[in-house]
Amino acid sequence: MFQKILVANRGEIAVRIIRACQEMGIQTVAVYSEADEDALHMQLADEAVCIGPSKASDSYLNMQNILSAAVITGAQAIHPGFGFLSENSTFAAMCEEVNIVFIGPDKETIDQMGNKANAREMMRKANVPIVPGSDSFLESDEEVLETAEAIGFPVIVKAVAGGGGKGMRVVNSSDQLLQAFNSAKSEAKAAFGDDRMYMEKIISPAKHIEIQLLGDHFGNVIHLGERDCSMQRNHQKILEEAPSHILSEDQRKHIGAAAVRAAEYVGYKNAGTVEFLLDASGEFYFMEMNTRIQVEHPITEMISDFDIVQEQIKIANNEPLSIDQDSLQLKGHSIECRINAENPAFNFAPSPGVIKYLNLPSGGNGLRVDTALFAGGEIPPYYDAMIAKVITHGNTREIAIAKMKRALKEMVVEGIQTNLAFQLDLLDDEEFINGKYDTEYLENTFIPKWQNRLEEE
Repeated sequence: MFQKILVANRGEIAVRIIRACQEMGIQTVAVYSEADEDALHMQLADEAVCIGPSKASDSYLNMQNILSAAVITGAQAIHPGFGFLSENSTFAAMCEEVNIVFIGPDKETIDQMGNKANAREMMRKANVPIVPGSDSFLESDEEVLETAEAIGFPVIVKAVAGGGGKGMRVVNSSDQLLQAFNSAKSEAKAAFGDDRMYMEKIISPAKHIEIQLLGDHFGNVIHLGERDCSMQRNHQKILEEAPSHILSEDQRKHIGAAAVRAAEYVGYKNAGTVEFLLDASGEFYFMEMNTRIQVEHPITEMISDFDIVQEQIKIANNEPLSIDQDSLQLKGHSIECRINAENPAFNFAPSPGVIKYLNLPSGGNGLRVDTALFAGGEIPPYYDAMIAKVITHGNTREIAIAKMKRALKEMVVEGIQTNLAFQLDLLDDEEFINGKYDTEYLENTFIPKWQNRLEEE
C-alpha cells in the first residue's frame, strides 16, 4: 500500500480524501493556494505545500507545481478529487512520467470519454442507447442547421470538452440556432481551449439518472446502484438522492447492466460514473461518462455502506475489487443537499467572506456532513461556491427527507449568505415530496414560484 498520498484539491473533497487516508494508515500531503493558507485540509494533512497564488490557474491547475510538491515530499500517488485536474489526461500522463500513481483511470480512458462526441460513438458500439444527435463534430453553419432539422427541435449544442454547464446552449428554433452555437463555441474555447462542438436532441421531460461504477486492473467491473440528480440549476446539481424512487426493478437492472457494459467496453479502471437521461416513457439514453469521483458519491456510500474513496486507493494500488456484484446489498434511501455560499434571493449571487459563527448538525443515525468549514475560516471568492454537503439516510425516502429537514434547521452559518433556507423550502415542496420533478423543474417551476413568494412577503 502507498505510504504517502498527495491530495491535489481543496475544500470538502480534500478533507474527505485525507480522512480516508488516515483511516488506512496512509500519510497525506495537502497542497494549497495563498488564499487557502489557513484552510482545514492543510491543517489535517501530515504535510502541506503552497503551490501558488489564489487564482486556480496559478495553483490548483498548476501541474508542474503540484508534481514538484509530490516529488519533494516523496508522495507515491496523487488523488485529484473532482474538478481541477481530475479529468485532465495530460496531468495523468505527467504523473506516469515521474513514476507517481494517478488515482483514477488511465490517460487513454480519460481522453476517450472526455471527448463527448467520441464517447457517444464508443457507447453506440458498446450497444448502450445514446441520445439522437450529430455523428461527428459540427463545423459549418450548413452542417449545424441540417443536423438540427434532421433530429428535430429543441436541441442542445455542446462542447466536446465541456463540463459544469459551460459550452452548452438549449435551442428551440432555427432562428436562434447559429447565434447560440457560436456563443457556446466561443465559451468553450475560453474555458477549455477546445471549441469543437456537437449536437443532441433535447429529451424533455427527463430524469437525470447516473450509475456509480468501480473497475479494477483485473477486468472486474461492478456498479453500486443509481442516483437521481434531476434537481438542477444551470446544469449544476442542487440536491441528489439514491436510489431513484421512480425506477422499476426491471429498469434498474437494465440501466445498471448498460453502465457496466460501457465501462467494460472502454476497459475502465477506478471509480467513474455513467450518466443517463430517462424519458417519460421509461427509455434511457447515455449522456456522458465522468472519469472521476463525483460530488454526490456520499449518498451511494450511505446506501451501500461502502467507502468509494478507499476503494479508489486500493484499485490504484493494483488490488482487486473488495466486493462483487452479487454480494453488494443496497439498503434504504439517502439524500444530499449541497450548501453553497450564495444568495438565492439575488439570483444566487456568490457570497464569499469569513465564517463568524458555525453550528453543524449532528446526532442520530444516518446523518453525515462533508465540509471544510470552521468558525473563523474564510470562504475565498476564487473557487466553487459549494461549502458543505449534508447527507442523510433512512430506511425509507420519507425518513431520509425528515432527517434532512431536521439537519438543515440545526445548521447555522453566520458571516456569509447561504442557500440553507432555499434547500429547506425545496424539501417542503409538494412536487419534490411526490417525486414529480425532472431536470427542468427547479429552474422553470420551483425557482420562479419561490421568488414570487419572496416578493409577496
